[in-house]
Amino acid sequence: MALSALLAAFLAISVAAALLVVAYRRFLRRRLADELLRLSGPSIVRALLPQQVMTTFLSEIYGYSEANRDVIAGVLGGEGVEPHGADLTISTHTTVNYELRAVDDQTYELISTVKYSFKENVADRRFVIFATCDPLLRNSITLACRLPLFESWFVPDRLLFEPSVDAMLPSVNIGIRYTDLDGGHHDVAPGKVELTEVSYRHWPEFLTFFRGPMGSMPRQNPVQYIGTLRIFECDLGELTDVDHIVGSVENLSLQSTTLQRVDDGSCFWQAPYPCYVERISFDAVALTLNGSASWLFRVVPFTFRSTATGGWTQADQLSDLVVRSWLLPGHGVALLWKPSNDYTSGM
Repeated sequence: MALSALLAAFLAISVAAALLVVAYRRFLRRRLADELLRLSGPSIVRALLPQQVMTTFLSEIYGYSEANRDVIAGVLGGEGVEPHGADLTISTHTTVNYELRAVDDQTYELISTVKYSFKENVADRRFVIFATCDPLLRNSITLACRLPLFESWFVPDRLLFEPSVDAMLPSVNIGIRYTDLDGGHHDVAPGKVELTEVSYRHWPEFLTFFRGPMGSMPRQNPVQYIGTLRIFECDLGELTDVDHIVGSVENLSLQSTTLQRVDDGSCFWQAPYPCYVERISFDAVALTLNGSASWLFRVVPFTFRSTATGGWTQADQLSDLVVRSWLLPGHGVALLWKPSNDYTSGM
């Protein structure tokens, strides 16, 4: 009897031990699988092209749509078809300054100074300026341009478009910090550049909607936009001395002056690619001429944190807008104004 009890106890202990070993092995396999997934997941993502990652993610979350391509380009800052994001333009430190100076009662000069510092050096020496008075193009250029360094200007008044662009050209000043082919770093102070106008026959090389459809936008005919679009390009390598060749661009500063109508009642800046913006400042004291009506101003951001900065204020009381946030193409900040004798509230 005692022997039977002893054998039963031994058998029970053996079964329990076996079950414990099986459970422990399952636990180890599960932990090992979790750890492998944790380690391999980021490695797999890093090994994929940025466009592949974003396309898979958006299709899984949003469902498949051609419009996802616009979101992908906007978030990535380019097509994302090069390993490690080599074809992406992302500014990790951006400041914007707008100064408004009245020319007469009808027109003013908008002096823009924007500085970018890029996450990865941009290995392209070309810089392109798009100027348009067409609202459709204004909203489409950012997503349609596949060049890494560009800027766009919008002149709402079609009659003022040509003279405004012509007046803008001599005002363009560009400065860069760049890395040469030997890895040396160099700074070039802002100075004038030689801008070359691009013939409409070559516009498809600069904007994808002239080559094919872009989302819901069908392919466009460049001929239809003669008179409402102008494209200029320059070689940033011409800013450097003959002893150093631009290998990649680290920082870029751009200053320009465009002619605008006072009665537009607003001006704005939009991010051309993903930009972490530190601050945006407006100086509108010189918008009022001696003897002319004075203005009230209001800064209105259209960003992830899109809240107006307060009510209407005098020009000398405008303060910098501290953003400290990412702005994607389509995001920006507007400055509105109205006559100081307009006491209506709100916008």
